[in-house]
Amino acid sequence: MPLRTSRMGEVDVLADLLHRARVHNALVRQLIQRPPWGMTFADSPPLPVAAALGGHAWIRLGDTTPVLLAAGDIALITAPGGYTITDEPGTAPQFLIRDGRKYLHTGTPADLHPTLSPRTYGDGLAGATVMLRGAYDLHGSSASRLLALLPPLAVVPSGPRTQPALDLLATETARDEPGQEAVLARLLDLLLVITLRAWCTGPQASPPAWYQALTDPSIGEALRLLHDNPAHRWTVASLATKVGLSRAAFAQRFTALVGQPPLGYLTDWRMTIAADPLRDTQQTVATVAHQVGYRDPFAFSVAFKRARGHTPSAWRGPLAEVRHAVRT
Repeated sequence: MPLRTSRMGEVDVLADLLHRARVHNALVRQLIQRPPWGMTFADSPPLPVAAALGGHAWIRLGDTTPVLLAAGDIALITAPGGYTITDEPGTAPQFLIRDGRKYLHTGTPADLHPTLSPRTYGDGLAGATVMLRGAYDLHGSSASRLLALLPPLAVVPSGPRTQPALDLLATETARDEPGQEAVLARLLDLLLVITLRAWCTGPQASPPAWYQALTDPSIGEALRLLHDNPAHRWTVASLATKVGLSRAAFAQRFTALVGQPPLGYLTDWRMTIAADPLRDTQQTVATVAHQVGYRDPFAFSVAFKRARGHTPSAWRGPLAEVRHAVRT
């Protein structure tokens, strides 16, 4: 079920995207390493999160210019192909992390960092840099909407909203108590949502139109309604009534702020939701169609092909196998 946290829409829609896009196995690790140090993550998941807890670090995508991570800064990475973190821009990375294994850059397997506490690695000596790394293995069609909020590398400076969540996640990372993985997964959710919101309201951001529309009381509420119950037989008139606008005023305002008409947005969102069960489950096309608000499987198939370029049957057949192979 979609997550529901407020009536303003912003958290609701973000939480819904995160809920639908995330698979299990959120990973949180802490590194305490004395300079000089550096490592390249060659095959990172779709949305790594890196933060400097103590000291500073530099993060670089491929051959681009390194970007500073000061203490408390949080980096969100969406670029494919991996990234490098070092203590200084001129430090060559000593290690390569691939498939969860550590190698020297010559390709020789290397010893793992010493374990200082649960999920905490490194030497732990005085003057060490403390880094926190979280990893989201995003999944499905909803992930593309979530990733579209961000550039290849987004660095959010330390601030009064992000710092408490980061401190709490760092504290819990070092603990090993019953239910700890569940606690860490939820705290990583919290940190991600707060960091996304901080980025999208910052001066460098250019978020999609639908995200900017969430701050509008009427249109933000309409988006929440559509995400909360996408299978409902919504009409422009019923949505307008729910948010207290006339039909004409609502349609005009929604289209101007979101960039497409209300029912066009709803159709796109329904097709996004439908794509994953078509690919990942054995549910019939008729069942999936009903789940997203279509009583007629034929009408659903026509809408799906228009949105995705393939029929539901083709999407769940050889095309799905190719997409899975590319992801893995």
